[in-house]
Amino acid sequence: MFKKKGFRILVTFILIFTLIYLIFKTRFIFEPFTAYLGAIAVPIIGAGVIFYITNPVVNWLEKKKVPRIIGTFIAFLLIVLSITLAVLFIAPIVQKQFTNFVESVPGMVDNAEQLIEIWQDNQNIIPPQFESTIQNLVDKLSTYAEDITAGIIGVIGQIFSFIFAFILIPFFLFFMLKDGYKFVPFISQFLSPKKASSFRKLSTSINHTLASFIQGQFIVSVCVGVMLYIGYIIIGLDYSLSLALFAVLMNFIPFLGPFLSAIPAVIVGLFQEPLIGLWAAVVMFIAQQIESNFISPNVMGRALSLHPLTVITLILAAGGIAGFLGLLFIIPAYAVIKTIISHFYHEWKSKQTEEDPDLI
Repeated sequence: MFKKKGFRILVTFILIFTLIYLIFKTRFIFEPFTAYLGAIAVPIIGAGVIFYITNPVVNWLEKKKVPRIIGTFIAFLLIVLSITLAVLFIAPIVQKQFTNFVESVPGMVDNAEQLIEIWQDNQNIIPPQFESTIQNLVDKLSTYAEDITAGIIGVIGQIFSFIFAFILIPFFLFFMLKDGYKFVPFISQFLSPKKASSFRKLSTSINHTLASFIQGQFIVSVCVGVMLYIGYIIIGLDYSLSLALFAVLMNFIPFLGPFLSAIPAVIVGLFQEPLIGLWAAVVMFIAQQIESNFISPNVMGRALSLHPLTVITLILAAGGIAGFLGLLFIIPAYAVIKTIISHFYHEWKSKQTEEDPDLI
């Protein structure tokens, strides 16, 4: 009985769930570690994202016989130059557009109230329940507008609360660029030759997965933002730069990002002029088609190999559990976990005898 594979698999699952239960019951032991990880999560994640964007530059310079330390400083100079240009030329426009948008919110609410009142006046027969619902909506529009404005201000406050954590990002990034390649050899020296080889393969696979996602999404998002900005300018949409930058950020969310970024653009266009709202939807549709059919296949290819249904399921679950941050990080996290499981499965598979090759 103990030699049967099904029984061994059942025992393995029981032991795994027992271990999870024990960890849950003794989770207070891990609270100092979770607090420590929470404190350094922002600089590590932020530096890691910038690392995968700038590391190709450092590697290219190193191939051109430029010392890695000098290549790291050149990468930092490029980052500083990009930030400086953004502050000088982009930030003032975005700030002005955002201020104008906040000031125009009460006017948008008044227009919405007038539209609802006009619609009510032109209806001959309205069920009492539906009429009361519409009236409640009209009465609460001003409250909703205040809540939306307060929510925007709250988000800005949260952003500023992370500034202190962001200060540490350059320090983490510097050592990642300078010494990141030493990590795998450092760990490998403590392992046996066979395990060291397996660890190097796993590290290479994880590095490829993260680089494919981050670099690919960065290039794709910038391309989509530029296309939308040009399109918004052509149709005369207000707040075009701010809406295009919002689309760049949203496009880091696979599949749902383009649709989420279209909502504010269409709403702003409808309040500006109904035809412009329609054109904003057309511009977003064209940009999304170009991105999905030409840009993404050539930039990202099939590096992550994720089915669209899997992506949708993960995004819905992550959004409900962790909010916006969950939407941003669930796909790369899932891809890394998938890479790790696949690696160990193939390692396990290679050790099986030819007479007993299957898992179940």
